[in-house]
Amino acid sequence: MPKVLISDSLSTQAVETFKRLGVEPTVVSKLTVEELEDMIVDFDGLAVRSATKVTPSLLAKAKKLKVVGRAGIGIDNIDLDASTSAGVLVMNTPFGNAMTTAEHAIAMMFALARHIPQASASTHAGKWEKSKFLGTELNGKTLGLIGAGNIGSIVAKKALGLGLKVSAYDPFLTAERAKELHIKKVELDDLLSSADIITLHVPKTPDTSNIINATAINKMKKGAMIINCARGGLVDEVALKAALDSGYLAGAALDVFEVEPAKDNPLFGMEQVICTPHLGASTTEAQEKVAIQIAEQMSDFLIEGAITNALNAPSLSAAEAAQLGPHLRLAENLGEFAGQLTNDEIKEIEISFEGEARELNTDPLQQTILAALLRRQLTAVNRVNALAMAADRGIKVSVTKTVGSKDYSSQIGVRVVTTAKDRHVKGTLFGDHPRLTDVKGIKLESEFSNHMLYIANEDVPGVVGAMGNALAANQINIAQFHLGRQDQGGDAVALVSIDAAPSAAAIAAIESLPQIRHATYLQFV
Repeated sequence: MPKVLISDSLSTQAVETFKRLGVEPTVVSKLTVEELEDMIVDFDGLAVRSATKVTPSLLAKAKKLKVVGRAGIGIDNIDLDASTSAGVLVMNTPFGNAMTTAEHAIAMMFALARHIPQASASTHAGKWEKSKFLGTELNGKTLGLIGAGNIGSIVAKKALGLGLKVSAYDPFLTAERAKELHIKKVELDDLLSSADIITLHVPKTPDTSNIINATAINKMKKGAMIINCARGGLVDEVALKAALDSGYLAGAALDVFEVEPAKDNPLFGMEQVICTPHLGASTTEAQEKVAIQIAEQMSDFLIEGAITNALNAPSLSAAEAAQLGPHLRLAENLGEFAGQLTNDEIKEIEISFEGEARELNTDPLQQTILAALLRRQLTAVNRVNALAMAADRGIKVSVTKTVGSKDYSSQIGVRVVTTAKDRHVKGTLFGDHPRLTDVKGIKLESEFSNHMLYIANEDVPGVVGAMGNALAANQINIAQFHLGRQDQGGDAVALVSIDAAPSAAAIAAIESLPQIRHATYLQFV
């Protein structure tokens, strides 16, 4: 039974979900870094919120770890590059708290427009400062969205229902989607100059870091307001303070900050600024939803191999995992075959999907081939990090998809170019059973057995008998024997399924035969 460590506070429903789906959860809290590093060695999965830091040091200790699940959207606390290098899948729950975060942004907009927190504090203090808190009517104003994805689109729908006009800057927003949302797609400068209120709903990336800086603020309308419930670091806090101090901007509402927990900030104490402690996802419903969702996702991965909402691997639903099962076995076998015959430095790997295979979800198949192929030369390689490890070593990886040949309705091929040679192999499925169909351009059909001999030989009379005698002399029984050749009297290959691993002496005896160029023992699980 896979084991998952829950190191941050999650709903008890998450624990029950893990158990129901066949995963053993262990709940701990407030561990020191050292305690967490000591514990993690025994676990297949780690479920976190925002408190636990997944660092290179932690990953180095987590030898069994296969997946980290973040109950929420942001992964600022998870080193994604280090996780990928370690072959650890990272999942989040991007949709579980979308509604809650969108509602918080709308609440912040009302609070800004009507000075609700300031008026509440004043009234609690026994004052009656009705004229001081003259507000702004939102109806008819323009709300500018920076980011119109999952959360931004919900904000847009709610704002339109309140009578606001909505424009959006988002490089990934299509004209069709903008029309569907009834919003206006604009460039950033146009949004800055036209919006009465700007709200941010993008991740923090090199492109979005400090997207609201002094230059951007100078392009905004005088008296505009800013809302950030997305990520700290999207707004230059020093530049924002200057604009508020000067009266150029009317106010700001921030749920996130450059440094969190935010115990000290240049914006604290400013009457025009509303601050909340990263409450965007903090509702009972959202916490329950993301906790259950991450438990389901992690369990599906650990039990079924399904991948949902992963940040460092393509998605693979449980249904797809079941459908792709035989193809994944074929991909694994082809990668193992090519890898066991590759002893030189790899320069290039080309993977081909022919016929019906090209219609499949080929990303998991590609990653499976790479992992199996590179496993003979690299340690700790798997489907998550195979592509990154190949890139780190300067190996060019390419994928082609073609109509295929008249001989097979579906084939997968692997071509490996090394400093010494160029080798390729192809395979297909007979029913659900993987079969080799082509080695070095030589057509033959062979299953993948636990113990096999790959023999390159000359196409001359007597070679089969000589090989059989050599194996018999070394007490090696032949289960199946498959032959193929390019041309009469030319290059030929033999794939021999045997009952047990051969001794070095048996391999040497075969290679000593005059008709044999070389023999290699292959093993398939």
